[in-house]
Amino acid sequence: MVRTVSNSLACALLAVHGALAAGITVDVEDADSIKAAAALVAEDLMSYYNGNESGNTPGILPEATTAGGDYYWWTGGLLWGSMLDFRGHTGETKYDSLISQGLQWQVGQNNDYLPANWSAQLGNDDQAIWALSALDADESEFTEPPSADPQWLDLAINVFGEQASDARRVDDGDCKGALRWMIFTFSNGYDYVNSASNIGFFNLAAQLAWVTKNETYADAASDTYDLLKDIGFVTDKFQVYDGAHVDECSDINKVQFSYTAALLLQGSAYMYNHTNGATEWKDRIDRLVDAITDTFFPDGVAFEAACEKASNCNTDMLFYKGILHRGLGSTMQMAPYTADKILPVLKTSAKAAVAQCTGGDNGRLCGYHWSSAKNDGTSGAGQQLSVLSALVSILPQQAVAASSGSGSSGNGTTTTGGSGSQNTTDSGASNTDVPGSPGAKLSTSLGALMGALVLGGLFLA
Repeated sequence: MVRTVSNSLACALLAVHGALAAGITVDVEDADSIKAAAALVAEDLMSYYNGNESGNTPGILPEATTAGGDYYWWTGGLLWGSMLDFRGHTGETKYDSLISQGLQWQVGQNNDYLPANWSAQLGNDDQAIWALSALDADESEFTEPPSADPQWLDLAINVFGEQASDARRVDDGDCKGALRWMIFTFSNGYDYVNSASNIGFFNLAAQLAWVTKNETYADAASDTYDLLKDIGFVTDKFQVYDGAHVDECSDINKVQFSYTAALLLQGSAYMYNHTNGATEWKDRIDRLVDAITDTFFPDGVAFEAACEKASNCNTDMLFYKGILHRGLGSTMQMAPYTADKILPVLKTSAKAAVAQCTGGDNGRLCGYHWSSAKNDGTSGAGQQLSVLSALVSILPQQAVAASSGSGSSGNGTTTTGGSGSQNTTDSGASNTDVPGSPGAKLSTSLGALMGALVLGGLFLA
């Protein structure tokens, strides 16, 4: 059973803005109301996490086990990225120690988010989700780990270096140069190339370019985007398909998931900002926004087109709406002109999402089918995380105090420049309206080696 505790401040705020005895209501035009609702949803989300308790594993949701389970390892990385996003938009710092411990505990023996216990089921897409959350920590100037441990930016750079290496990629055929889905040859799925892994790498490269101002990362992002188009994973109509087997790269699985499209859009927005509004990135953003809203927001409410109508979404898929909302919210930050089109949709969707939060023993757990007029009887971490991200996506970013700031040296591989600063000039736009450290403390030599190869010009050779 999900554990719940009281939150007097949030309850008081909700009383002012129309809370019900059972359930949560929200005024999507009022920031205080949104924050109050988000605080309750976040509290219930964190009630699914017990990694900080004696005998449990920090960083991951409890049902995740080395033998597989309802929640896979990657969802832990998404959890911390989402909680950092919540922190950055509300100023709430009470979960800081859990976030810090969770992100550090799973870094693995080589400081690259490849813990040995999970090697049998680790994909490049899983590793990328954790790296992107480390970048979230760096970009939000979240308190850095102890100086003897890798810093947030170092961890992301290490992952980039490994994923850029030839060892992770298809060496011939129509998929040549693409990241495989699974990392190790003994894993089921090693012979599959999925868009999620390549889009995760694209997004990571784009954010690293924005943070470090190093054009090596920007080049990697551009090359990866082109590769996705060339293979056919991204169509001329900006549909984003799932992937293909290595030996039949032209036989593409055309199922579409919201999270891959959202991550592609987010990375494109970072590239748009990094290039000071380059026309090609603006065009990609505009076309992707249209495709995403048409496919995944029928009637203005987030809908997982591949599985929701038939009610056959698996546990992983229950998290996708959260990534969808976060990707669109991030796009508004990096390319503010997009808010005119994106924000109204996110508000409609967030309002519908909160209307689902009337379930469970506490009368406020969130369901999944947001387009339904009443709670669908489901509950879980995926449902809570997705509603939380829906609420956070319609809040403006704010400065958060009580953090030591980003002290990352960026020495995981090689970088140039300091931390990124958001460009809000929108040049080229048509209008102008975005406790504990890990047990492993080994060197970052593997990431440094891979980074050296990348910077030596071997990327996608």
